[in-house]
Amino acid sequence: MLPPPAHALVATDLDGTLLRRDDTVSPRTRAALGLAAAAGARHLVVTGRPVPAVRELFAGLGYQGLAVCGQGTQVYDAGAGRLIHAVSLDREAAAAALGKIEAQVGQVFAAVDQDGADGRTLIEPGYLMPHPALSARQTLHRDELWAAPVIKVLIRHPELDDDALAAAAHAAVGDLATVTLSGPGTVELQPYGIDKGAGIALAAEHLGLDPATAIAFGDMPNDLPMFRSCGYGVAMANAHPLLRAAADEVTLSHEDDGVAVVLERVFG
Repeated sequence: MLPPPAHALVATDLDGTLLRRDDTVSPRTRAALGLAAAAGARHLVVTGRPVPAVRELFAGLGYQGLAVCGQGTQVYDAGAGRLIHAVSLDREAAAAALGKIEAQVGQVFAAVDQDGADGRTLIEPGYLMPHPALSARQTLHRDELWAAPVIKVLIRHPELDDDALAAAAHAAVGDLATVTLSGPGTVELQPYGIDKGAGIALAAEHLGLDPATAIAFGDMPNDLPMFRSCGYGVAMANAHPLLRAAADEVTLSHEDDGVAVVLERVFG
């Protein structure tokens, strides 16, 4: 019997990392993931997208493994089509956090991802979805965002850039929520203490693996907790400077098969 690989888990972000701009995975990257699987490593998707926003994508990719979704608020079994863990954001805390942020920076535009495997993304007037492939329903008033349990809140500011908004939000909300910068135009609030690192810990426990054996790939500051939880962190060439600085290695971009380049070396 072959010994287990040094990296028994391959943890990949989706947007800006595993996926190309058209939401596809290149043949080369698919083959490299196959090399990892043949060596005995498990693939774990770790994404800010909620479960409803990945189910169709996973079906198209043929992905059957576990996925950490919603910035660590959900662990989903893609093969079984079953949500195996979820934690929601207290809606009163979320509303209070929004109020504190607006007291600091003026009006923001908000959206929410609802709890559950069939939860919807709701957006208030003025909020623009950062990714055209993600669907949402527009509300008439902010109060409608809180009609059902939510896992996270997304905010945008008409003038502040993402880094400035994330910094202001972090300073304002305290322990009401965890603030995450997960992509262009995507600053998020999720339950306090919940992030991709917490999600990986739960998923790895479910798989019977130690997160320290994982090699992780990402591109944005929301991947920092994932890097801290895993044994080896790889930032994409297109990654945010904060993640590049924290990485053990910087690979090529998501358009240039950066994930495959590393996996071929490690498992080839």
